[in-house]
Amino acid sequence: MLQRLIGENIRLVWIPGNTLWFVRIDPSQVDQLLANLTVNARDAMDGSGKIVIETGNVYCDEVTCRRAASDAKPGEYVMLAVSDDGCGMEKETLANIFEPFFTTKKDGRGTGLGLATVYGIVRQNEGFIAVDTVPEEGTTFRIYLPRQISGKPAVPAAKKTELPRGRESILLVEDEESVLHLAQTMLETLGYAVFATTQPGQALRLAGDPERKIDLLLTDVVMPGMNGRELSEKIAVIRPEIKCLFMSGYTADVIAREGVLEENVQFLQKPFSLRDLAVKVRSVLETNRL
Repeated sequence: MLQRLIGENIRLVWIPGNTLWFVRIDPSQVDQLLANLTVNARDAMDGSGKIVIETGNVYCDEVTCRRAASDAKPGEYVMLAVSDDGCGMEKETLANIFEPFFTTKKDGRGTGLGLATVYGIVRQNEGFIAVDTVPEEGTTFRIYLPRQISGKPAVPAAKKTELPRGRESILLVEDEESVLHLAQTMLETLGYAVFATTQPGQALRLAGDPERKIDLLLTDVVMPGMNGRELSEKIAVIRPEIKCLFMSGYTADVIAREGVLEENVQFLQKPFSLRDLAVKVRSVLETNRL
């Protein structure tokens, strides 16, 4: 999946650590961390270069912790590092990279939520991030997740239950390419036919084809040019039978306060697991459109 995200002209190098310690994190969140950081590295390059992904068991001393986060504690961690040989960053940019909606991308390529999402996932799992960058030479993001000392997963494996699946057709709209590909892969794993695009305008054109069967619109809320609410309203005019599910890295109440969405809409919080997605999509598809 990662090679598809970065293209053929960028070399992907994988350096796995030996016998990694256990950490507590949802596997789907690891997928999203890798996808977001890899796309960020790709965008720092001029169409070619090298991305290195490395994992390992490390001990973080006070100096390392103090550099990365004021509340980080020395101890044993599993490190995930993503490095590129791209343009690097100036100090002013580095100071803002984890701020929501901060982006240096041009022409509306992204909302600036990619690294903010990475930061949120890492902090949610009690980890921290260190960033080393040199302008015109490249950048390395190092994620540190605390070791679970028990010698087995901190969260007992849940009893396996079959995920709800379906064969309906879903129009997926997400301007962050890494999230788009990850969500598309999840939906296709669940059996759905997926029409995926990063462009709301293209989604509107796809929905405008009466011969194209679409049962559900799954769209991000905050997108450049046309937000998810505007897109859903336009599609509802021409295809009122299509149900809608919104997703965002922001909570539903925050988005409602900003006036982007009304309260009580169908909403999926990002980042989400495969089970979260499976259950919510099935629930919306089986509910009559309001």
